[in-house]
This record gives sequence, structure tokens and C-alpha cells, in this order.
Amino acid sequence: GIAVRFFVLTKKKLLAFGCCVLVGALAVMIGFQGAGAILQTVASPRKSPIYSVQREDKVVSLTFDTAWGNGQTEDILNILEQYEVKSTFFVTGEWAQEYPEMVKAMSGQGHDVCNYSDTHPHMPQVGKEQQLAEITGCNEKIKEITGLSPILFRAPYGDYDNSVVEAANDLGMYCIQWNIDSYDWQDPSPENMKNRLSSQLKPGSIILLHNGAEATVQTLPAAIAAIQGEGYQIVPVSQLLLSGSYLVDHEGRQVPQP
Repeated sequence: GIAVRFFVLTKKKLLAFGCCVLVGALAVMIGFQGAGAILQTVASPRKSPIYSVQREDKVVSLTFDTAWGNGQTEDILNILEQYEVKSTFFVTGEWAQEYPEMVKAMSGQGHDVCNYSDTHPHMPQVGKEQQLAEITGCNEKIKEITGLSPILFRAPYGDYDNSVVEAANDLGMYCIQWNIDSYDWQDPSPENMKNRLSSQLKPGSIILLHNGAEATVQTLPAAIAAIQGEGYQIVPVSQLLLSGSYLVDHEGRQVPQP
């Protein structure tokens, strides 16, 4: 009986010892993997587009994603002209090709006409070569119509990874996101739009709207009134950005390089 008990205890001890060794080995492996991940993060930090700009003065930008249809674009341009507001339109190459007169009108009225890719793909899902082709293809179409080559790029769906940011930067372009979504595609009332923007505005904000949302035309005057009512001036993104050396901080804000 004693011998059997001794054997059982020894077996338990061996199992316990084995578990300790296994746990220890796993901890070491996880430690190495963790260190690898940290090294990888240090080696290749996430590259961020610009969501907003650090500004002391009260300036913000209205941006319009322009890829589908043309129903509201002329009305939007008329409202902007009526309020003497200059904004930024991100257009796809395909849209520019389909509506060249509208692109000319945007540019002629002093708005930024900028790059929203050529065919509106999810940019991280195509290779670097295709990313470059999407951006250059759109640039060429816009330049052909306006005589100006865009320096601002926005990825369709706001979908970025490091490769997309690098592709745009390699072409000497800024990647532009937004920090205020108007949700114009949800058909908000003018009052809702006014309240949403008034509550979120900060110097250097970039506001997202769309050319194809029916509510945009109804709510745009209220949006402009809300922004100007808070004492802000509306400028194109090209005039909002900081010149010279800059960094993009953890909130996606463009800040001067110290």
C-alpha cells in the first residue's frame, strides 16, 4: 500500500513538473513573440492619413466625395457660390471622365479638385503597383480637364494601410481623411446637421460630405450657416494644410515637426 501511494505521489509531482516546464516554455515563446511584435512596431509604425490639422485660427474645410451620379453636383456648386465658400471635391478618374464639364466648373469656381482613385477600389486589397496606377490614372484624367495635377488623395471607403499612404507619398501627395462625418447620406434634417457640426467643430477640422446624397443639397446651407455662425472660415483643404515639415500624431492630426 505504501509503495503504491509513493508511486502516485511521484506521478503527480512529475505531471506538475511537466506542466511547469510547459508553461515556462510557452511563456518564453510568448515573450519572444511579444518582443518580435514590439520590434516590428518600432520598425514599421502605422502610417496615418491626415484627419485634421493643428491650427490656432478658426478655419475648417468642407470635402465632398464624388464617385456616383451627378444629380446634386450642380446644386451643390450653386450653393457654395451663393455663400462664397471654396471647398474640396475628391473625384474618381471614371467620374471625371464621365462629367468633364462639371470638373471644369469645380475648378473654375476655385474649388480643389482632388484624387479619389481611378476606379474606386478598396486600395489595401490591390498591390502597390495597382495602387500607384489608381492614383496616377486619376491624376492624369483630372489634369487633362483642369490643367492642374492634384496633390491631395483620399482612399475610397476611407480604407488605408501603410502601403496606400506610401504610394500617395511616393507621388508627392498628401493622404486626406476627415474627423467630422456629416452623415449626409442618412438624410438628416437641416437642424440635425447644424447641431452635429456645431457640437464637433474645432480649428483645423475636415468635414465629410457626398455629392450623391439627396439630403446634402437640403442641409448644405444649414451646415455652412452653422460653421460660419461659430466664427469659422471655410477654406479648401490645400489651404488648411501646414506647409513645411510635419508629423501626423496619434489622433491623425497634422502637426508641425518640432
